[in-house]
Amino acid sequence: MTTMQSLSLGYSPCPNDTFIFYALIHGKIACNNVQFIEQLEDVETLNQLAMQNSLDLTKISYHALGHLREQYVLLRSGGALGRGCGPIVVASKETTMANLRGKQIAVPGELTTANLLLQLYGEGYENILILPFDKIMAAIVAKEVAAGVIIHESRFTYQQHNLKQIIDLGQWWEQDSGCPIPLGGILAKRSLGATLINQIDAALRRSIEYAFAQPQEPQLYIKQHAQELADDVVRSHIGLYVNDFSIDLGDEGIQAVNTLLQRATDRGIIPPCDLPLFAQTK
Repeated sequence: MTTMQSLSLGYSPCPNDTFIFYALIHGKIACNNVQFIEQLEDVETLNQLAMQNSLDLTKISYHALGHLREQYVLLRSGGALGRGCGPIVVASKETTMANLRGKQIAVPGELTTANLLLQLYGEGYENILILPFDKIMAAIVAKEVAAGVIIHESRFTYQQHNLKQIIDLGQWWEQDSGCPIPLGGILAKRSLGATLINQIDAALRRSIEYAFAQPQEPQLYIKQHAQELADDVVRSHIGLYVNDFSIDLGDEGIQAVNTLLQRATDRGIIPPCDLPLFAQTK
């Protein structure tokens, strides 16, 4: 009798993640006698759990990956990377990034790519207040912070709160680096071994392809975890964050990840690491 192996899998309740992982979690896709035990948390909680080496597999911010390369490898499938999908700095009134230097800016987590892009944009933005991503706009409206870096569905709703875009950090990154913006990826513990990791990566790719082929089937699962979101926001969210790069990073995606990590290393924001980014079979 074949023994099932249980692996912990962390991802966010955001529509892009529940869309991606639906088939894998609900047994629509088989993966070498592996049972996945999901744990849904906001991305900064997942970053911190990975820092504690708590999860076998997990969604993380690419900023966090810079601190996790000794323990984890990156999967080629399942991540959020693309164009026109980066974090946005918003404030309650028109201003400039230069005027925000030294002022308190809310970010959705210390290890988020949103915060990394803010720091890579320039110096003088270290005065941050860490808040859950869905509390940042309210903090700006209440004048608790001078500005905030918003992500996820807040990109589609900030104007409803009369907030002004100061800069699109994703657009800045694309223009400055020539690369798409790496937001979040899926990691696996190196200790799982390259063979199993690559099997999981292949199963995750099939999970995404399943959701694309039958987009209505995951909808109930998606809505269970995004109850506050209107249907059009859910569709926009998935359309923005799930794309060809989610199926496979490809050469362009890998170059983008390496560029981000190298720039962060050069600035001393993350430690250097010589280990391979992906699982390698001998």
